[in-house]
Amino acid sequence: MSNEERLKQRIVEIAGHAVGSAHIRAICLIDTYPSQPVKEDKTVLEVIVVVKKFQPRLLNYVTTLNGRTVIIFAINEWMFERDIDRGFLGEAFASKLVFPYTSLQGERYLQVQELILKKRLILEAIENLSISYPELIYHMQIKPQFFLYDILLKRLRFFPLLAYEMSERLEGNILKGEEKALKSYRDALTQLDAERLITFKNDYVTTSKEFARKSQKPTVWITNVTKNVPRAIFTTIFGIFPQSLNIITQNTQLLKNQKINRTLLQADINHNYYTDEPRKYVFVPTSEGLVSLADKVNISGFIQKMFGAEKLEKIKIKAVGGILNDVYLIKTRITKEGNIVERKFLVKRFREWSNFKWFPLTMWTFGTRTYAISAKTRLAKECATSEFLRLRGFNVPKILYVSTPERLVFMEYIEGENLSYSIKRVALAVQRKEKSEKDLSDIEMTGELFARVHSYGMTLGDTKPENVIVGRDDKVYLLDFEQATQDGDKTWDIAVFLYYTGHYLQPVKDQEATEDITMAFIRGYLRGGGQVKTIRKSVSPKYTRVFSVFTMPSIILTIINTIKKVRETDKESVG
Repeated sequence: MSNEERLKQRIVEIAGHAVGSAHIRAICLIDTYPSQPVKEDKTVLEVIVVVKKFQPRLLNYVTTLNGRTVIIFAINEWMFERDIDRGFLGEAFASKLVFPYTSLQGERYLQVQELILKKRLILEAIENLSISYPELIYHMQIKPQFFLYDILLKRLRFFPLLAYEMSERLEGNILKGEEKALKSYRDALTQLDAERLITFKNDYVTTSKEFARKSQKPTVWITNVTKNVPRAIFTTIFGIFPQSLNIITQNTQLLKNQKINRTLLQADINHNYYTDEPRKYVFVPTSEGLVSLADKVNISGFIQKMFGAEKLEKIKIKAVGGILNDVYLIKTRITKEGNIVERKFLVKRFREWSNFKWFPLTMWTFGTRTYAISAKTRLAKECATSEFLRLRGFNVPKILYVSTPERLVFMEYIEGENLSYSIKRVALAVQRKEKSEKDLSDIEMTGELFARVHSYGMTLGDTKPENVIVGRDDKVYLLDFEQATQDGDKTWDIAVFLYYTGHYLQPVKDQEATEDITMAFIRGYLRGGGQVKTIRKSVSPKYTRVFSVFTMPSIILTIINTIKKVRETDKESVG
């Protein structure tokens, strides 16, 4: 028998004498330094003993074995299992199974408990992602490594002394023996897939819509946050002593020989031993493939990714507007197979609105519409909605790349003009006693597109005519989705389009044009499957007062009167 095996046997014997061997459910040795053999005499041995019907329910004591310090924690089986499945003791004992351990007794029992724990922690990690990215969560594809590093990192940040020990487990920022550690996570993900809470396929995780929606309830966020309180208390009580003892033990010789003072020791403990960035393993789809949430790419980096080794003849970046965001047009010329090819892209940088500049906008729509303010939320809405619509056959600019750290979205540039030009041409044609059939057709198509979007439970939020592009291919494109939402106010989309359209029309002179434009939009909306009652609700002062700031009252009144002419019984005749 090797020294290591004898040491393990003695630990089992000591535990048996302490609590009674007949009552022991499981014993595990926490692998503090897995790269070192267990016989290494520098480290403190930490042992968890799970005991059936144990009184007292918690007991810890320190002993020595062959000159080594051994810390034994004995815990009642019921309390241990409650800590596993609900964090009863702030995971002070359950979290031991997050880190590598060696089973000395009751291996199958420990494996079952580890699986229960990791299933719960995986679901909590998905809940936190869902709260942080409520729109993107439905599209995210997550590698198992995310859960491994997210769970580890949360505990390292929460209890920094663990970071000191983690230095022995890391190679760079990657966990040594990562594949072995991932096995239990994959087992847990397979079970969650069978329970239909997630889908685990081709080593990627996607969440179910039902679970994602439940995760976004405020009570879930409150529950997850409040878990930190007992976690702090119990982890400090049951974790600080063994961890501190390990650090002191490991550095005794250094302290003796070099007289390292407390400041130097503190600096050593604070060294950056953190693990790999978890968000690196969370991906969102774009038309060009999956992009990691951790990718930090600026404009020049994007150009490099797009063209690689191809020879760039010219790059021109031009600001093309944006009051609440920065929008740039990138024009590139490349040599491809001996020919010069020009390509154009749009870049949208999402500014933070959480300052005094946002106050007038909030007051403007108070009681009617709540706007997403944070840059992260708006970026997520833009990407998620664009991909949602693209996959359902809508004409939208393709998202080419996303850099959430830089708050940048790179998208396809659509050649064409926005719908405000069509509105102006309709008004001009009416003044000349003419009809602008093509422009009215484009407005009608816009109404149809809105109805089709609404049929999926999606609302766009910002439906100004400028956010509709009539392309050179005569297709109608929708864009600007940073205020889009599921199950939002459909009437708001209609009201924004119609009343904002009135901004381009003149009172008295353009009354007939106003009626023509309004009816064209309504025809399209009803043809697309929209409901008359949704349109008619837009005449409410709740909506009209918002637009009275920049649309003349007589134009608003004309739009209202035109809408009121549409009855439920008129749907087929109007359409």
